[in-house]
Amino acid sequence: MQSTSFQKKINPGKSPEKISVFSEPTDMALKEWQLKGLELPDISIINSYRKERVIRQLQENNVDAVLLFDPLNIRYATGTSNMLLWNTHNPFRSCLVFDDGYCILWDYQESNHYVESNYLYIDEVRTGASMFYFAKGDKVKSAAENFSDQVGQAFKKKGKHSKRLAIDKIMLDGFKSLENKDFKIENGEKIMEHARSIKSAEEIKAMRCSISACETSMHIMENKTKPGMTENDIWSILHSENIKRGGEWIETRLLSSGNKTNPWFQECGSRVIQNNEIVAFDTDLVGCYSICTDISRTWWIGDQEPTNEMKQDYHIALDHIQQNSELVAPGVHFRDLTFKGHQLEEIYKKQQYSCRFHGVGLCDEFPLITYPEDYEEGAFDYVLQPGMTLCVEALISRENGNFSIKLEDQLLVTESGFENLTSYPFDEQFLN
Repeated sequence: MQSTSFQKKINPGKSPEKISVFSEPTDMALKEWQLKGLELPDISIINSYRKERVIRQLQENNVDAVLLFDPLNIRYATGTSNMLLWNTHNPFRSCLVFDDGYCILWDYQESNHYVESNYLYIDEVRTGASMFYFAKGDKVKSAAENFSDQVGQAFKKKGKHSKRLAIDKIMLDGFKSLENKDFKIENGEKIMEHARSIKSAEEIKAMRCSISACETSMHIMENKTKPGMTENDIWSILHSENIKRGGEWIETRLLSSGNKTNPWFQECGSRVIQNNEIVAFDTDLVGCYSICTDISRTWWIGDQEPTNEMKQDYHIALDHIQQNSELVAPGVHFRDLTFKGHQLEEIYKKQQYSCRFHGVGLCDEFPLITYPEDYEEGAFDYVLQPGMTLCVEALISRENGNFSIKLEDQLLVTESGFENLTSYPFDEQFLN
């Protein structure tokens, strides 16, 4: 972490077809996709497309460069992802992308072996971006000065005298040091969220594969779920099946059962599933090709029928996501996604979900479409475009009730409307 010297561009003679992806699908996943007739994505095309998306956003926003610390933004711009979760709370990695595509990566010491495959997208590799207390202790300020000096030298070398720099997330001392060096700092989060919002055809192929692997894992989880198991027992199946197929992690632990489903957002634990109870969950799963699959289902576990109230609320949840999905088409204003379509009755509004739609890609992404009660004029003044991917949400949860229904599908905005990328069935026991 202490070295700050430039290193040469990595293996400039290496052929593009040898570019790797860090969350490679396993043979199990590949065989399953082959049986389903799914087409595999070209990772080199994805990486090139993403780099161009970043460059275009820099140019459109009249910014010289973007300085990235968010590990998912760095992954998007460069493909770099080693130790990604550790990096989320220990920000040792940074990436500087100029408006001509020139890219400098600050990474972990002795890291060349795992950035080697990204030579087409990374022009220089350095170390020394650590400006957090665990790594630098009481020398954080001097580490920040050292890092900001390097950024300044890079701007000088590129002839960028205006010093217009966008930043997504940065430690306080690093921000102060750059500000003191007269950088004109802009919002890098906006640049990256908009860059990530439009998916290429190859990214959609990757998403189809990721969703397929997730849904296969869900089927296995549902088939194994029985009364007497704990919530943790059930949730561990999804984790295991995700990893077996080359997936990465699950962002939350949102699986609950019985009356613990109300209110929502209680994570799984040691509660034992009883006969004739609801199990509800939200996958929040980062799977194959580092693509997020974010879908929700509610299952009935037992040998009797769900109550009429449960069936009624399940039908409302299903109507909510299906009717609101029909709003999705290119050119539709985000405001219409809030105020049109299926609206919830008063008895459900107190505990309705935090949004009606949200973007999805490497994780939950721009935009977030609220319910009317939470709408803020001007916050998301945009329209849907082809290539956007959205999750449509429903949480039907009565205040002081003893259950909730959680459903969610993942959609693609097409040239003429939308495609539902989700195929996992709804529980017929609620629909009878």
